[in-house]
Amino acid sequence: MSNQQFDVIVIGAGPGGYIAAIRAAQLGQKVACIDEWKNDQGGPAPGGTCTNVGCIPSKALLQSSEHFEHASKHFGEHGIAVSGLKMDVAQMVARKAAVVKQNNDGILYLFKKNKVSFFHGRGSFVRAVDGGYEIAVKGAKDETLVGRQIIVATGSSARALPGVPFDEEQVLSNDGALRIAAVPKRLGLIGSGVIGLEMGSVWRRVGAEVTVLEALPTFLGAVDEQIAKEARKAFDKQGLKIELGVKVGEVKVGKKGVSVAWTDAKGAAQELVVDKLIVSIGRVPNTTGLNAEAVGLRLDERGAVVVDDDCRTNLPGVWAVGDVVRGPMLAHKAEEEGVAVAERIAGQHGHVDFNLIPWVIYTSPEIAWVGKTEQQLKAEGAKYKAGSFPFMANGRARALGDTTGLVKFLADAATDEILGVHIVGPMASELIAEACVAMAFRASSEDIARICHAHPSLGESMKEAALAVDKRTLNF
Repeated sequence: MSNQQFDVIVIGAGPGGYIAAIRAAQLGQKVACIDEWKNDQGGPAPGGTCTNVGCIPSKALLQSSEHFEHASKHFGEHGIAVSGLKMDVAQMVARKAAVVKQNNDGILYLFKKNKVSFFHGRGSFVRAVDGGYEIAVKGAKDETLVGRQIIVATGSSARALPGVPFDEEQVLSNDGALRIAAVPKRLGLIGSGVIGLEMGSVWRRVGAEVTVLEALPTFLGAVDEQIAKEARKAFDKQGLKIELGVKVGEVKVGKKGVSVAWTDAKGAAQELVVDKLIVSIGRVPNTTGLNAEAVGLRLDERGAVVVDDDCRTNLPGVWAVGDVVRGPMLAHKAEEEGVAVAERIAGQHGHVDFNLIPWVIYTSPEIAWVGKTEQQLKAEGAKYKAGSFPFMANGRARALGDTTGLVKFLADAATDEILGVHIVGPMASELIAEACVAMAFRASSEDIARICHAHPSLGESMKEAALAVDKRTLNF
């Protein structure tokens, strides 16, 4: 049987891969997408880390745990009496699984709708051939495909502590952290990044005693300092124990739990004993099994695919997007790159502005930002103005009963162009979109200050923070 021929073959169906496949198909290409993720029944589960063990399931658990915390601690303020409250972890995890499946099935539907041929298995390079590259699909049914253009979108994997492999029972990656079957009495986290803080928040809310060990001396070093300090105050108040500047030593796994020897910021020896340990110390590009050497695809020392600014590799007709290349490991960054590459293949001019990629941490309070931080502007010697507005002065936030945090605008001192927007507080993940749109059009803080925002709304805090740049807030 002759090899199946495609204009574009995408290896990986995470956010970058499946979006690239759909966009390429919309542009008239004959497209195949290969992905090996399996559900519990062994069927296809496209969506990559984000859908299966990342963005989507973590948000489902965060929502469930937030409902529980509201019921146990805040419903009384609203005149709602609750008795006999308990957390059914099995049901919480089952709901999470249902949400994941809805997303998996949705992607399969989108492939069918857009006439993308889906192959369930592991895709890898075989050789270069006339007119493109031969790609092997190893799955329940082995296939061989030939593609004129190849997009590598194989994502990333959790980085383990040296000498401490993930067993997903006691030492957990993000995958195991999403599958905990009962509330652990004591939970430890190594790393205070996005995954660590979100998972720590989930299990703290439902009753776990959570301790976070972070090697860096500052909390959320990539976040604007003022925002990070406000978030730290909120987490401390909630009971999330965060230790900074630590050095992790020997980790022992036993029948009764996990012990972590560590040294605190003052150099004193400490020990943490927990029932479960989540390791959240970053992720590594997933190129194992890609057989890159068969075609001479260049990888860097981390195993990432080397690309230029347009996501081109060193091979003609081979592209790479998402976590497997340089830049932030964010689902929406991967999506934008996937669309841009599909458009470039079709002869269009796809574009991604890496300076306008928003970041979000879905804790409570949420943390979101886009653009430059105040410490970055100071380091660059840039002349800027800053304005902030607290949610405690926002009527909608008061009605919600969630007044923690603030909105902060940074603008050029001479032109007033918005350089960065930083939010810690309710619905920060939604509010940051206005900042992204404004900055994409190179708006000034005055532009936002002059736009009518609905009242009462959390969005008014964006307007007030923009007004604060010129020291003329109206409600604070």
